[in-house]
Amino acid sequence: MKMYDLINKKKNKEIMTTAEIEFIIEGFTDGSIPDYQMSAFLMAVCLNGMNHEETAALTVAMAKSGDILDLSAIHGVKVDKHSTGGVGDKTSLVLSPMVASLGIPVAKMSGRGLGHTGGTIDKLESFPGFSTSISSEQFIENVNRVKMAIVGQTPNLAPADKKIYALRDVTATIDNISLIAGSIMSKKIASGADVIVLDVKTGSGAFMKTFEESLALAQEMVQIGTIAGRKTFAVITDMNQPLGNAVGNTLEVMEAIDTLRGEGPKDLLEVSITLAAYMLVGAEIAKDVEEAKVMLYKTIEDGSALNKLAEFIQAQGGDSKPVYDTTLFQKASIA
Repeated sequence: MKMYDLINKKKNKEIMTTAEIEFIIEGFTDGSIPDYQMSAFLMAVCLNGMNHEETAALTVAMAKSGDILDLSAIHGVKVDKHSTGGVGDKTSLVLSPMVASLGIPVAKMSGRGLGHTGGTIDKLESFPGFSTSISSEQFIENVNRVKMAIVGQTPNLAPADKKIYALRDVTATIDNISLIAGSIMSKKIASGADVIVLDVKTGSGAFMKTFEESLALAQEMVQIGTIAGRKTFAVITDMNQPLGNAVGNTLEVMEAIDTLRGEGPKDLLEVSITLAAYMLVGAEIAKDVEEAKVMLYKTIEDGSALNKLAEFIQAQGGDSKPVYDTTLFQKASIA
């Protein structure tokens, strides 16, 4: 098998086999396939596309390029959520403790900020002492005990994706549905969750500007997840304006806490509840979204979601007192 022949095959709009795609991903990851050949292949994909089977094969090959997390020691159905990102997006901080307070294990690997948006890890570090660098043993123990743990992505989680993304960034091959879907889902599959809920943003503040583009991406990712044996749901949400009222890591954490108290912005609560509802349906805790929403609203009314956030922060070494008194957060100095 030669990379030259595979580039030519995709250039001629032919369908690639799983073995051929695995050869490309393995070769590029280990360095035997050079950047210039991979660049040519990526451009051929952008121009001629990939079908569902090719995209799924690409995704699984990227996921298998590094560690696949073994979460079998965690009891119950493991759920995870991913957002395509946007300004003011702090839904993970709201929905994770709601879901965990209902006894559903949330085992989440999150990233840092990308571009102008802060990541969940950046936001959580607003709590003094909070650590996302806990051992895999501690991670599993926390999920079993607290029902919730969030850690930073390890360097060996889908390393092929990291290498390919860096090349796409400088070769004008970012905006292809198959490549975007493969990049996102390779990390989610490698993260080991049984149920994946995708928050696909659409609008001026999102990567996908139109509803049609967002729908195509959502459908592709659900198809990949299904082929990979994961229960996968996608919700398309509006990002024509920031989610909630606060922008900035500590301010967003404070707003998430307000939301768990039942005092937050309506749009943030609505999106968080909807995404969490699909996590409950996927875990078969609720028979449908409406039943799930009733259960989730109750976690806010009885304070169990807020208490779960405090328990989670403390379990990962953080000071949980700001959960109950947000004035304790360190204020930024004013120049």
